[in-house]
Amino acid sequence: MIMSQDVISTAFCDFVTHARPPVIMQVIPALNSGGVEQGVVDLNAAIVKAGGRSIVVSSGGRRAREIVKAGGTHITLPVDSKNPLTMARNILRLRKVIRDNNVDIVHACSRAPAWSAGRAVQGTSARYVTSVHAAHKITGALKRLYNSSIAKGERVIAVSHFLADYLENNYQVDPANIRVVHRGVALEKFHPNSVTPDRLIKVARQWRVPDGAPVITLPARLTRAKGHMFLIDALQQLPQKDFFCLFVGSDAGKGHYRKELETYIEKSGLAGKVRIVSHCDDMPAAYMLSTVVVSPSLEPEGFGRIAIEAQAMGRPLITTDHGGSRETVLRDETGWLVAPGDVQGLAKALSEALSLDAGQRARLATRAMSHISAHFTNENMCAGTLDVYAELLQSSAARALPSNDSQKALPKARGKNKAVG
Repeated sequence: MIMSQDVISTAFCDFVTHARPPVIMQVIPALNSGGVEQGVVDLNAAIVKAGGRSIVVSSGGRRAREIVKAGGTHITLPVDSKNPLTMARNILRLRKVIRDNNVDIVHACSRAPAWSAGRAVQGTSARYVTSVHAAHKITGALKRLYNSSIAKGERVIAVSHFLADYLENNYQVDPANIRVVHRGVALEKFHPNSVTPDRLIKVARQWRVPDGAPVITLPARLTRAKGHMFLIDALQQLPQKDFFCLFVGSDAGKGHYRKELETYIEKSGLAGKVRIVSHCDDMPAAYMLSTVVVSPSLEPEGFGRIAIEAQAMGRPLITTDHGGSRETVLRDETGWLVAPGDVQGLAKALSEALSLDAGQRARLATRAMSHISAHFTNENMCAGTLDVYAELLQSSAARALPSNDSQKALPKARGKNKAVG
């Protein structure tokens, strides 16, 4: 069970009072948009709040300033590189950071930096944690080897039970070393009452949303796996013709897929009804502008932050029935789950969501918001991760005790958390 914020803060702070603030170093390729990046930013603030010292190593990005603003330290290194020579050099660079700052725990949050971080901790007193956020494809021996770096932590944090099973089945990770910590949402930010009318107006004007039309929103970066064309096919079958659809997200490539998508929209006869807009800096307002939020990923999401954000905002949600979505959406209570690629199923769910009356929308919103508040908050996510850190810190402290005291100090191994609900 994930501990409360107060309990985990007390456990974590025990190490501050005993000697010095524990130093936690997260390593991530870059700090721009994305769910993994959001988690690093949130954890940085939680570590500082709990009395620890937080260091984040990345290649930089627009969110690096948030690390410093919250009281952490940001160090810029080329840990985003997949070049073997650069990755080898990063081992020495990271080891120097570990030793210069007396780092207690190194937490690698992605595959490329994990290759360097896992080797950098060798020969130091730092403990090693990795976290897994996606079920990376295994297309051959080399890909399996590359992916395996994220499964090498003394503790491996999986952001869903789906990913915990992926780790066990594909990389033979000992279940006793896996900790399931679901991602969380900041309810002070993602709540209907947090969005002022002027923010809604600003976003609507920026995206030229027509007045009165129901808005269907797909918030995701522009990649084929996110199911944009799947949604377009379903929109063609909708009995309701008075709608406006927004694809909100930046192009993950060099614009090739966006051009292909624009052509597909045109050929589908939906020009003027579907618009592609760039990354949004005010997602709460974007959700509030939406009549329905859709996350039609064709490949299973490791967790799926869109699902919890949309529910936290009380929006009707439709997502595909695989991956982490099965753990965050209560079927037919807080949202719709449809089979990936099932165009008719998606069209039916869209029609039902658009047909909800005011009372039905209000009841769905209440259920969804309560569900997220109970299970998927930022506080729960940070508490669960700090719990993993505290477990390793206590283990490290026990090593320094006389042998007759060490067994008293060691915590019992805990397996995966039980499924939500």
